[in-house]
Amino acid sequence: MTLEDALFNWLQIQLVANARPEDGAARDTLAFFEEILREDHGLSSYAIERTDETMLHVRYEKDGRALLKLYPREVGEQLLHDINATPKYNEA
Repeated sequence: MTLEDALFNWLQIQLVANARPEDGAARDTLAFFEEILREDHGLSSYAIERTDETMLHVRYEKDGRALLKLYPREVGEQLLHDINATPKYNEA
C-alpha cells in the first residue's frame, strides 16, 4: 500500500473513530492503519491539524521532516457519511 493510500485510509477511519467512539471496528481499523503508517512508511507522527470549510489538513512527520497533505473535506468525510447512512451500522 502506498503512503498516499495509507494516509488517506487513516484519515477516513480517524474521522469515523472520532465521530463514533463506541465503534470497536473503527478503533481496530484505525490501529491497523496507524501500524502501516509507522512500520511500513516510517511516519513518526500524523494528525488532523485543521479542518476548514473545504479541506482537511493532515500534518505528518517522515524522516525528520514535517509535511502537510490537504484533502478535500467532502472526499475525506465520505466513509463517515456512508456509514451513517447505512441503517445496519446505526442500530442500538
